[in-house]
Amino acid sequence: MPPCSRSWAFFLDIDGTLLDIAETPDAAEATRREKSLVRKLHDAASGALALVSGRSLAAIDELFAPLKLAAAGQHGVERRDAQGRVHRGDYPREPLRRAAQSIGRFVAQHPGLVFEDKGTSFSLHYRLAPALAEEACAVVRDAAAGLGDWVEVQQGKLVVELKPAGRDKGVAIEEFLREAPFAGRSPVFIGDDVTDEDGFRVVNRMGGHSVKVGSGRTRARWQIADPSAARAWLEGCVAGR
Repeated sequence: MPPCSRSWAFFLDIDGTLLDIAETPDAAEATRREKSLVRKLHDAASGALALVSGRSLAAIDELFAPLKLAAAGQHGVERRDAQGRVHRGDYPREPLRRAAQSIGRFVAQHPGLVFEDKGTSFSLHYRLAPALAEEACAVVRDAAAGLGDWVEVQQGKLVVELKPAGRDKGVAIEEFLREAPFAGRSPVFIGDDVTDEDGFRVVNRMGGHSVKVGSGRTRARWQIADPSAARAWLEGCVAGR
C-alpha cells in the first residue's frame, strides 16, 4: 500500500470496505470506532473526504449519525457536496413506482430475498437465497425493459440493481474533484465490488490511488485483504504514517 499523504482526497465505499458485509443492509452497523475513524480522516484531509455508496443519502446519514459528510448515494444518482448542497437528477417517478411494485410482488413470494426501494433506484439482494440469483436478475431486467433505455441494470455481490443510466461512482468522484475542498488533491478511492470499478477507472486516469478490498480481478492498482485491513491502513493515514 502507498504511504499516505496530506494532499489526498479520500473517497470511501461503505459496505465491504469501511464495514464488514452484513447479511442484509439493515443489519450493517457503523460502530463508534468506524465513525471516529471517518471523522478523524475527514479532519486530517481538511474536509476532503466523501462516502461513495450504493446506499441512499438518507441511509448513509442514518448509518453514520450524527456525522453528515459529503457523500454520493445510489451509485452517484444523488450527491451531497461538502457545502451540504444535494444534487439529484429529475427522473419520472410514476414508472419507477410501478417497477418497484412489480419487483416487490416477486420478493413477497420468495422468502430470503430483500428488496431496497431507494426512490430512484432499487436493489434486490439474494445473499440469503443464492439459489434464486437467476430469477432475481431476470425480474429486475424485465422491470428495466419496461422503463426504457434511461435506466440500466447492474450486478454486485449477491445483489442486482436497477438505476438511472449515466450515473456511477466514477462520475460522482469526478464531480467532487471539481469542487472545494477536493479540487487540486490526489484522489484515493477504496471499494470492494464490481460497482466500484468505475471509480477505480476515474482515479487511475487522474493519477490517484485505487484500492480494491478483497480478491478478484480489478482495475484497482492496489489490493488489500479485507475491511479490517482497510480500516487499519486508514487509521495509519490518520496517524500520519
